[in-house]
Formats: sequence, C-alpha cells, structure tokens
Amino acid sequence: MIHFIVATHGPLADALLKSGKMVYGELPLIRSVCLTEQAGIEGFRRDFTATLAEASPGADGVLVLCDMQSGTPWNVACEAAFNPHVQPPVAVVAGVNFPMLLQTDDVATAGDVNDAAAQLLALTHPTLIQARPAGSAQTDDF
Repeated sequence: MIHFIVATHGPLADALLKSGKMVYGELPLIRSVCLTEQAGIEGFRRDFTATLAEASPGADGVLVLCDMQSGTPWNVACEAAFNPHVQPPVAVVAGVNFPMLLQTDDVATAGDVNDAAAQLLALTHPTLIQARPAGSAQTDDF
C-alpha cells in the first residue's frame, strides 16, 4: 500500500486534506505538512521527518505531493527520496491539487511508489482544463 504526504508552503496542505475529508470522509493514508514562516526551513525539515516516520509503517512507499517544484517542501522531500537509506522508498511530484488528492485512492494499491507517481500524474493531467464557451447552443436532446 502506498501512503501519501501533502507538503506545501503555508496552510495549503492542511486545507486540501480538510477539503478531501469533506468529500471522502477520513483519509487514513494521507498526511499533511506545512512550511510556516514561524518554523522556517529547519522547522519544516523536522516536521517533514516526523510526518514521514508516521507515514512509513506498513507502507510499500510514500508518495509526497508538493505544491511546486524547487521550493522548500520539494527540496526536503527530494532529500528523502534520493537517500538510499530511507525506507520505504519515497517519490515526489509537484503540482498537487484537489483532483490529485482525491485520486490518490486510485493508486494506493500500486506496489511501487514510482509507478504510483506516474499513474497519479496520468490520472490528474486530464483534470487540468480551461473553460471555453460552448460552440453551439445546447438542445434538450440526450
């Protein structure tokens, strides 16, 4: 089973998890960790390490969903992902959004965390769309 951490700048991770619980109820495989101005980078590193330790027992891997590439949450998560001594294995993706969070359930049973990351990105990509006016008026026909 793959477990998940949502790691973001500010309270976004907590807000996404709270919204996810509103839609799905409890999300026992997902945890959040937030970078705050008060804690700073070192405080975030400590919080992330503790959250990873909580997420790891019983997991085949931990998939970290970050808000953006190259920010502190990404960098700290990548330190774990690229450390060969960290177990279970960790994978990191950027661009977390609400559809991605909700689709974690679809990839949680993947046996490999990198496969789960690729599957989650493939599932999420089609949810990124721009609204456009309809080309023609809708009819009452089905």
